[in-house]
Amino acid sequence: MTVLVALLRGVNVGGATRVPMADLRRVVADAGYGDVRTHLNSGNVLLTSDDDPARVARTLRDACAAAFPVQPDVVVRTRDELHAVLAAWPFLDRDDDPTHHHVVLLPGDAPARVPDVPVEPPEDLAAAGRELYLHLPHGVGRSRLAARLTTGVRPVGTARNLRTVTALAALADELDATTRAG
Repeated sequence: MTVLVALLRGVNVGGATRVPMADLRRVVADAGYGDVRTHLNSGNVLLTSDDDPARVARTLRDACAAAFPVQPDVVVRTRDELHAVLAAWPFLDRDDDPTHHHVVLLPGDAPARVPDVPVEPPEDLAAAGRELYLHLPHGVGRSRLAARLTTGVRPVGTARNLRTVTALAALADELDATTRAG
C-alpha cells in the first residue's frame, strides 16, 4: 500500500463550501481507501491505496461531488512526491516565516510552467516539477500575484503554505511507518 495525500481545492473557505472532516473521512473510506485521516479543516486527506494517484483523484472528485454540495478539484501526491515538493522549495533563503511560502500543486503529469502574470517584488514565483512556488512576504490575502493566479490561469491547482505541506509530509511518514509495522 502506498501512502497518498489528497488535497481538495476550495473546501471550507466559505459557507457554500462546507465539508465536515468526519463526513469527508467517511466518503473517502467508502470509496475504498484505507487508513483515512484528515489534517486541519481544509480538505487535506491522508490515505493508503494501491491505485494510481490520478485514479484516486478522479474517484475522490466523483465521490465528493456525490456527497457534498461542493465539487472540489482534487490533487493527489504520494508521500515521496510530497517530500520532493519540500526538497525543491525555493525562496527559503528570503525569510523563515512559513506563512509567506506557498505552493500550488497542479493536477496531472504535465510539468508546471510559470504563467504569464506580472510578478512585482518583493513577491516571487517559480515553477518546479508539477508545482508553482510563491513567496508572498505580505501574506496571501494581500497578494496581487495570488489574486492573478486564481483568475484565468490553467490548469487550476490547489495551494498550501509551507507549514501545512511540512505537517502533511510528517503525517504521511507516520502513516507509512504505521502501515509497514502493521
